[in-house]
Amino acid sequence: MCHLQLGINFELTCVFHNGIYRTVGGIIDMGRLISDKYAAWKQECEARFQQLKKNEEELNRIFIDIYGLQDELTPDVADKDVTVHRVFDSKDDVPESMKGSNYVRTMRDEIVSLISYAVGCMFGRYSLDVDGLAYAGGEWDASKYKTIIPDSDNIIPICDDEYFDDDITGLFVEFVRKVYGEGTLEENLKFIADALGGKGTPREVIRSYFLNDFYADHLKTYQKRPIYWLFDSGKKNGFKALCYMHRYQRDLLARLRTDYVHEQQERYRTQLAQIGDAIDHASASERVKLTKQQKKFQDQAAELQKYEEKVHHLADRNIKIDLDDGVKHNYELFADVLAKIK
Repeated sequence: MCHLQLGINFELTCVFHNGIYRTVGGIIDMGRLISDKYAAWKQECEARFQQLKKNEEELNRIFIDIYGLQDELTPDVADKDVTVHRVFDSKDDVPESMKGSNYVRTMRDEIVSLISYAVGCMFGRYSLDVDGLAYAGGEWDASKYKTIIPDSDNIIPICDDEYFDDDITGLFVEFVRKVYGEGTLEENLKFIADALGGKGTPREVIRSYFLNDFYADHLKTYQKRPIYWLFDSGKKNGFKALCYMHRYQRDLLARLRTDYVHEQQERYRTQLAQIGDAIDHASASERVKLTKQQKKFQDQAAELQKYEEKVHHLADRNIKIDLDDGVKHNYELFADVLAKIK
């Protein structure tokens, strides 16, 4: 079983035909190519699709024969009516016979599922050492996590550069390294980046995905009831960070403000001071580039200053949530500092 249905959501518990392997003691089977796992998973899905179609058509023949409906009905089942997923490399590869089906997935969809599962491991929702959900509220059991240790403070920043040790892009790269091995790391990152699409190095593409597209995919997967909450200062990307709703504690906003927002503000001040000094000694061509960077940091710093005030206000309220109240109710308690759900 390669997909675990969790309420309304599908996420990978084993990636691409058991691409994540767990053996006795939680040891990971290293050194594997995600492209090979994807190809095997795609083939498995296709075989399952063809078998189900064949079974359904055989059942149709049986009932048609029983009721003597040979002149009125055909046993044929349209591809788009077969209710198991079929995977294609891109939307352009989807044949006409599958148009209109709710069971079409692409390579990008599968990579997005892999990324979502990885984020779940970062927060402790999933673990490579146990089956199914590792944590969705209640008492925390640290013994479930040996291969990948979840983020300790339930705050993972999403930055346009490597500002924090627990930056989400760095954590994801480490996830791929630990699961698939050091020897295949760069090839695997390139495969992931190619599937996502975008310009730049694989790490730059992955960083851009987290910064710009991850949350939209998360909202789509969870039908606008996100379990990972995005703290977002605004359009300038002055500050972004994720937390896992089920690990929320009343001091989370206070820690977010002091350990992350204030740290980011200090970095902007330092960068602006360095750029200011550099501009004074730069050539004309270099000054144009530096001035552009300066404007970007000034805009981000100004955005973050306003955001800090909002976080401060909510942190002082020391808000308690009840998971039984549901995602929508709890999310609205922090609407001033969380990304808008669209």
